Amino acid sequence: MTKKQVSADDLISVIIKGIDDVKGEDIQLLDLREIENTVCDYFVICSGNSNTQVNAISGSVQKVVSKELKDKPWHIEGQNNSEWVLMDYVNVVVHVFQKHVREFYDIESLWGDAKITEINPV
Repeated sequence: MTKKQVSADDLISVIIKGIDDVKGEDIQLLDLREIENTVCDYFVICSGNSNTQVNAISGSVQKVVSKELKDKPWHIEGQNNSEWVLMDYVNVVVHVFQKHVREFYDIESLWGDAKITEINPV
């Protein structure tokens, strides 16, 4: 049985729902499709206030995506210390940061050529 391909737009909207469900903050979508040699099409970046909240955000995203789209991340990094959790859904990579770590790495500036969209969930 072949798995139905999930569109990037559907995946992004469900990821954002998962982030919003546990009050993730400062959500940004970076569109990397116009940049050469990128590893994916989109980054979804958000912040949590503690390692507990970062864990809750990553768990919520995994749960909501699994439930609604029957999909799971190809790979997850950073759950041990929960300062920066990266969830790789192949075409969409989710970065969940603690605020101080996000400020330090400032990946939005590293990908300055990307189209950045501020997400304000309702």
